[in-house]
Amino acid sequence: MRYDEVDGMRFAVFGSGPKLIVAVHGITASLMAWNAVAAHLPPEWSLVAMDLRGRGHSADLPGPYGLERHAEDVLRVAEHVGAGAGAVLTGHSMGAYVAVLAAARRAFERVVLVDGGLPFPPLAPGADVDAEIEATLGPAIARLSQTFPSADDYVAFFQAHPAFVGHWTPTAEEYVRYDLTGPEGALRSRAVGTAVREDGRWMRLKGDAIGSALAAIEAPVTLLRAPRGLLNQEVGMLPGPLAAHWERRVPGLRDELVPDCNHYTIMFDERCAALVAARLSGVRPGRTP
Repeated sequence: MRYDEVDGMRFAVFGSGPKLIVAVHGITASLMAWNAVAAHLPPEWSLVAMDLRGRGHSADLPGPYGLERHAEDVLRVAEHVGAGAGAVLTGHSMGAYVAVLAAARRAFERVVLVDGGLPFPPLAPGADVDAEIEATLGPAIARLSQTFPSADDYVAFFQAHPAFVGHWTPTAEEYVRYDLTGPEGALRSRAVGTAVREDGRWMRLKGDAIGSALAAIEAPVTLLRAPRGLLNQEVGMLPGPLAAHWERRVPGLRDELVPDCNHYTIMFDERCAALVAARLSGVRPGRTP
């Protein structure tokens, strides 16, 4: 892996193959969310993942934020690394929504959405969007204002997360340690709370824009869904009926449930990460890599 940057935005290139994948991380994550998936790619592939503005080593890039701004940044990185129409675009969680917006603007060979990218049902009349975001992302948002005495304490905090209990991996630990900044004794996440809240509101309130972009994508789109949610709850972030609705509306969309994983382990569990890598490199169900 090597690091580079464009216009102050850090990105990493995993691998050295000529075939390119451009990858986008989730709402409080970083480019290291893709390290386990990248490790399972065939040698002819390289994966390019960036730290979105307000996250990782791009945390100091200014707002405004919002998913359209991130899509512009993704396309800038894609152009910088020479990812042409034959490249693959992917995103996890919020990154999948960013990928939808980016793929509606220019051609990619295919698009792979990992547990994200489908518009949520509209809010009920009078509903408080900020309260809903807190209910959904509350633990993740609360973490951004916490400090930790040491990197080991931060790792232990993540190990106790319901999604990771019993599913901890070395690549998950690399992801967590990469996220830290600040002085010893008062370490904290690199993610900027303002960016997370602004992006959460955009994602929840602009379902029509996301749906229109999804329908406008000309490339084949694969949706990989986790059956369990952000806190390892039994209902995933994208329930089956929602996926079926959008599969009917978007002819190029194919839904695939990745068994025995949650919203996070779909990226870090070795079996799940290998399946994501297979779909990114074009291996379909029933075929041998």
